[in-house]
Amino acid sequence: MKEIDKLSVATIRSLCIDMINKANSGHPGMALGSAPILYTLFTNHLVADPKDPDWINRDRFVLSAGHASSLLYTMLHLSGYEVSMDDLKRFRQIGSLTPGHPEYHWTKGVDATSGPLGQGIAQAVGMAIAEASIAANYSEGKKIMNHYTYVLCGDGCLQEGLSQEAISFAGHQKLNKLILFYDANQVTLDGALDLSFSESVKNRFLASEWEVLEVKDGNDVDAIDEAIKKAKSSKDKPVMIMVHTIIGFGSAKQGTSKVHGSPLGVEDGKHAKVEVYGFDHEDFFVPEEVRKHFESTFVARGNKAHEEYKKVFEDYRKDHKAEAERFESLEGLDVSKYLPEEMPEFVEGSSTSTRVASGKALNDYMLSVPMLVGGSADVAGSVMTKLNGGVDFTPEHREGHNVNWGIREFAMGCMQNGMLLHGGIRSYVGCFAVFSDYMKPAIRMAALSHLPGIYLFSHDSIAVGEDGPTHQPIEQLAMLRSIPNVRVLRPADERETYACWREALRSTKTPTALILSRQNLPLLEGSSAEGVKRGAYVVSKEAKRADLVLIATGSEVSLAIEAQKKLLEKKIDVRVVSMPSWEIFAEQEKDYRREVLLLPSERRVSVEMLSTFGWGKWSKYHMGLDEFGASAPAKDVISHFNFTSDHLVELCESIVNKFN
Repeated sequence: MKEIDKLSVATIRSLCIDMINKANSGHPGMALGSAPILYTLFTNHLVADPKDPDWINRDRFVLSAGHASSLLYTMLHLSGYEVSMDDLKRFRQIGSLTPGHPEYHWTKGVDATSGPLGQGIAQAVGMAIAEASIAANYSEGKKIMNHYTYVLCGDGCLQEGLSQEAISFAGHQKLNKLILFYDANQVTLDGALDLSFSESVKNRFLASEWEVLEVKDGNDVDAIDEAIKKAKSSKDKPVMIMVHTIIGFGSAKQGTSKVHGSPLGVEDGKHAKVEVYGFDHEDFFVPEEVRKHFESTFVARGNKAHEEYKKVFEDYRKDHKAEAERFESLEGLDVSKYLPEEMPEFVEGSSTSTRVASGKALNDYMLSVPMLVGGSADVAGSVMTKLNGGVDFTPEHREGHNVNWGIREFAMGCMQNGMLLHGGIRSYVGCFAVFSDYMKPAIRMAALSHLPGIYLFSHDSIAVGEDGPTHQPIEQLAMLRSIPNVRVLRPADERETYACWREALRSTKTPTALILSRQNLPLLEGSSAEGVKRGAYVVSKEAKRADLVLIATGSEVSLAIEAQKKLLEKKIDVRVVSMPSWEIFAEQEKDYRREVLLLPSERRVSVEMLSTFGWGKWSKYHMGLDEFGASAPAKDVISHFNFTSDHLVELCESIVNKFN
């Protein structure tokens, strides 16, 4: 180990100690143990340009164990990113560029938001998928897309079930440009790892069709370097490098859970820095030779690679002008210019489920939107996520656009996040609405990271029928609507479904959940694509003067219109509003919202065959379902729970009578 290596690693560890001590908060354990891993990766291998952190062909690095963020911020600072010494000193403070866990878009050089254990692994898998897919979908694609994806995880990440979903998928897909470092320090927050974990991690990865390498001493920079070199030569498997480290290396409490998530303090910090690292300097000190070392390695390598790439790309542009322009246009995930200007013609009087309509829309838009890739959690035939005549994404066919995610809802959502974090590709995933619960943390991460993930959730109510309450969503829409920066759209017919898809594809910063019916729904005479763009609109106007306003979504819009006709016979005049998206409607100007809703809250009724939770925002009265469903044919279940136009008529009559 060279002297510059020793000094650099000591500097990194000392900065981590100083940051956490100054904040009086943080996780020194893994940061100190894994410092040699990231030092070796950044100085000897990682290709990226701190002057252009969003360069599309850079190597990606994901800190899955996001609690070790002090280590990542230290590496970014030393590597020339816009993370200053003052930023390190403001670790975990309001508004700082160094929050407690890494946040994408917030701190330059952070490739993924991470912290919820295991999600970083799955996001890294998604990045590797995107790299392979993009390279295969362009002529001579490896000239413009050819990089590695690295991820660092700990024991906590590997205990989460999500990690195995992602590891299994990556091995199956032979994603050989994915390299995972496993910080094997044998300690978790509550104590020694063997309190809760005794499996052979090595055999687990081998069984999942990964190559496994091992570094016995986590302080051996040369051994780590050799392992990375070997990992990069893998031809047909992702690679896990197991590095045996000592948690909190240098602390008097090293090797114990006591150093996992608490500052070392001044005394123990000084002991580690001076007695163990041989680093006797004031706090937040970086030797000049360390700065120059990073400039001559990481910075110089990245700058050279980027400049060479620019030349290669310009040559590529000469030979493949249209593809080069398409490639550049997709870096920011904006595909709006590829969307057809006109909506298709719909057959008046037709009836189709919105899941089938969604499948049609997907296939229609696929003809014009490049790099649209996705699939479902083994329910493509039910959620209609398959591209007709499309090729499956496999190790033999990286150009494929149909992804068979398998029964891995959580990993599927996280891997989609990774694909979008990578850029240059748009994606969608699908499953039954009730299993959105399995994906919720991934959806939340997409929202937090401002990623335009598209979620197709079908079988959206008790109309699922015979499969019963385990498969009939009740509270799931309330859950989805509660997540900040998520748009939930529940279309009422085929026309609205196409419009909902357009809104999803137009988004570049916000995830979209499309809630789709299993049962057929009639094409509504008054349905409107323009109305969907505004979140809610009058789908069936009152005859003269409205006594009530019925606000419905999805399959219940046609039910509300049916009730409207019956009510008019009883001299009760109502307006029917289709509200496919609460979130989009809430963004509209007040005058438009007043115009649509017309009457005060006490004269409005929400109609949705799901939980009424949250509907108080729009109406005082509700026709909904605040209990679990039942197993029977759909029509019998709906009748059993009295979700009929006649019952809605009775409810409206009782409300109107209160005003007479």
